[in-house]
Amino acid sequence: MDTPFTTIAVVGLGTMGTGIAEVLARAGREVIGIDIDQAAARRAVASLEASTARAVRRERLTERERGDVLARFRTFSDLSAAADAELVIEVVPESYEIKQQVIRELDAVVAPGAILATGTNALSVTRLAAESLRPERVLGLHFFNPAPAMKLVEVVSSVLTAPPAVEAVTALARELGKEPVAVGDRPGFVADGLLFGYLNQAAAMYEANYASREDIDAAMRLGCGLPMGPLALLDLIGIDTARTVLEAMYAASHDRLHAPAPVLGQLSEAGLTGRKAGRGFYTYAAPGSQEVVPDARTPHGSASGVPGRTVAAVGVAGSGTMASGIAEVFAKAGYAVVLAARSQEKADAAKGRIAASLERSVAKGRLTAEARDETLARIAPAGSLDAFAEVDLAVEAVAEDLLVKQQLFATLDKVCKPGAVLATTTSSLPVVSVARATSRPGDVVGMHFFNPAPAMKLVEVVRTVLTADDAHATVREVCAKVRKHPVDCGDRAGFIVNALLFPYLNNAIKMVEEHYATLDDIDAAMKLGGGYPMGPFELLDVVGLDVSLAIEKVLHQEFRDPGLAPAPLLEHLVAAGCLGRKTGRGFREHTRR
Repeated sequence: MDTPFTTIAVVGLGTMGTGIAEVLARAGREVIGIDIDQAAARRAVASLEASTARAVRRERLTERERGDVLARFRTFSDLSAAADAELVIEVVPESYEIKQQVIRELDAVVAPGAILATGTNALSVTRLAAESLRPERVLGLHFFNPAPAMKLVEVVSSVLTAPPAVEAVTALARELGKEPVAVGDRPGFVADGLLFGYLNQAAAMYEANYASREDIDAAMRLGCGLPMGPLALLDLIGIDTARTVLEAMYAASHDRLHAPAPVLGQLSEAGLTGRKAGRGFYTYAAPGSQEVVPDARTPHGSASGVPGRTVAAVGVAGSGTMASGIAEVFAKAGYAVVLAARSQEKADAAKGRIAASLERSVAKGRLTAEARDETLARIAPAGSLDAFAEVDLAVEAVAEDLLVKQQLFATLDKVCKPGAVLATTTSSLPVVSVARATSRPGDVVGMHFFNPAPAMKLVEVVRTVLTADDAHATVREVCAKVRKHPVDCGDRAGFIVNALLFPYLNNAIKMVEEHYATLDDIDAAMKLGGGYPMGPFELLDVVGLDVSLAIEKVLHQEFRDPGLAPAPLLEHLVAAGCLGRKTGRGFREHTRR
């Protein structure tokens, strides 16, 4: 099956088929585009004409090269046009019936040595291959949208696929400038297998009224560095498409995390399938438009309309990286800051870290020497919480241990003046349990910063059933003054970010446990196919495997979902002391500094 693939047919000229055809034509292949809908074929030609015209304007193609590309793309309405193709890529709708019919018809048309590739991202390649007279030459070739821009291609083998077919298609992907990842046949493969579980959980979180669509999306963009929030991404993918993928995943896994959230079915049945329909989770200016327009669910101003309390002085309790970072944030914003630790020496050391951080900002031209000195002058290190007597807002950033935090809040209750807001930075513990350690639980709120605090824009504002409206409003107003983006969420495990992030990380570990894909392939798939700034195993080693395991346990304990049970491999690595970068070894080896 060693073939140069000079002539390739693409069956189905929707968005994905058109994109694949463009990639192939620009790479010098003769492309036969086939679609029973002549209007779709005309749109595909127009799309290629427009994209190549843009490339000429940007001096990426000459006019002569553009003419050659356009000449290599021909469209037809009948599958018989694929007779001379050495490779056929089908990207027809995600339906077994439709895809199986295409494969059966192609069997009668193409040469015996031609390879048939399905572009499915949800259906069984094995089941599709079984429809062919020559299943050994059927495989999956999963491009990502938009195909001309996205580097990842998943090359999917079934138990029937001949290795030479896989090798030939993999070589083609590399020639096209793509990054091929070899995967086995399971719904969603690697990238969508991890992505759609996360998207489904985000839809369920929204459906449960836990957080607004805007806050869920902002939390994942700002807290994880993702290019799009999950609900906006569902609208882009198509809510009906997402539901189809999840149905296929659930049929194979029976994992509740893959059972489509009811809201996906409701929106699909109503025809509210996302951008293409002009409305999904968000409302758009027109079908196909990316412009979001206000609707009945668009937030307007403060949720409660209650003004916050006056905050002039802030106390930060703790001496670690997070405490230092939070103190720096407040001092830069002009607040008088008391930085309290268990000893004066620890408090002085924490201020020293802030000085070093500010010095780096000066060296990079982000801060003037004068601003550095003014910021440092606002920070008063103290060896006791007694120094918090006059602060208006007290923020703790101590160990993630409930007893430790409860003891600290009991002390703050005695030390801080009446009316002071008491905030915990916990990322996994119940805020109400901390609040109940005081005689004023209405003054207690969660204020979850992300590390490093000076750089990360997100703050999850967590109110309990006891939090007073003006205490909640105070924290939101303070976030605006320190140039952070607050998102509101209730007091449950993981809040928004960790509740969506860590099940995704856990599922990636399970893929490795099952020998489905390698660490490197999974990391590459999520960076290239999902736009993630780091792959899941890179991120786990940075966060710390012990921290990750603790959060997984909290999520599993609260939601009691078997799918959230920590992967045994994660538990084994933590038990062996392999905690990630900080110990020199986690999922990978690291050079310790």
